[in-house]
Amino acid sequence: MKFLLATTFLAAAGFTGAGGAFAADCGDVTIASMNWQSAEVLASLDKLILTEGYGCNAEIIVGDTVPTITSMIEKGEPDLAPEGWVDLLPDVVNRGLEEGKLVGAAFALSDGAVQGWWIPKYIADANPDIKTIDDALKHPELFPDPEEASKGAVHNGPQGWGGTVVTSQLFKAYGGEAAKFSLIDTGSAAGLDGSIAKAYERKEGWVGYYWAPTALLGKYEMVKLEHGVAADPAEWKRCNTVAECTDPKKNDWPKDKVQTLVTKSFADRAGPEVMDYLNKRSWSNATVNNLMAWMTDNQASGDDGAKHFLAENPDLWTPWVSPKAAEKIKSAL
Repeated sequence: MKFLLATTFLAAAGFTGAGGAFAADCGDVTIASMNWQSAEVLASLDKLILTEGYGCNAEIIVGDTVPTITSMIEKGEPDLAPEGWVDLLPDVVNRGLEEGKLVGAAFALSDGAVQGWWIPKYIADANPDIKTIDDALKHPELFPDPEEASKGAVHNGPQGWGGTVVTSQLFKAYGGEAAKFSLIDTGSAAGLDGSIAKAYERKEGWVGYYWAPTALLGKYEMVKLEHGVAADPAEWKRCNTVAECTDPKKNDWPKDKVQTLVTKSFADRAGPEVMDYLNKRSWSNATVNNLMAWMTDNQASGDDGAKHFLAENPDLWTPWVSPKAAEKIKSAL
């Protein structure tokens, strides 16, 4: 979702739930479910909590970042985007907020969406001196190139991803070639995932690009390397994200802000209890990683994942809701 921006916006079939009897308390609400796993389960979670806990008549709408947020500003629908990747279109989001058409609620990911270079936890545990990219590049022997044993390897994503461009530029900036490392094109998302799974199952060294939240990081515990320098936004824009730039500098990888966005019209009519929930509902990458790993292993839908989360983590979600809503939600599980 961070690399390709969709240009379509599709309406899904309506939803009728047990909360329909209480719909007058909250009214109709359309919730955008983006086309990736973390957004799908968060939309399902909001639907279930708003329906069962607050008597909303909730409907899921299928969308993607750009068309969804643009439609919220221009048309006032859908009412709610639980997982809005606001850094993908900051000017549009800021305009919506400034014009009073959007309301920013909780940050869906409390620690932000994370991209960067990672190593397996068992490598980090065995080599506590490796904390930064520079540290890792001092040890090509720990991260062997499968094609050339005398070199180390940094695994990159497939062509077309923004993260792939940045990794290529950081490989230059941190002197990967001089450190006797190769930059490996894994060819596809499946190829990148497979390289991590293979290394992990054999307890071999691996270093390369990945991001969170993802199901894979819920299954395989990885440690993100620090960049060893302060973030320089101007340099990031000038060269770290530009494939043709020939003189990239070391830089920190900024976190993506992932925020829940609400139309002003829904915020006004939803009532203070509903907005209090939406202003509190936030979870960590670790929580989402583990939930998505469970969903993947069990071939579970977003609705299945939401119910599993509610059943297994009352200590996390009950502080988000009123005591009365919590009892209703527990009774519905």
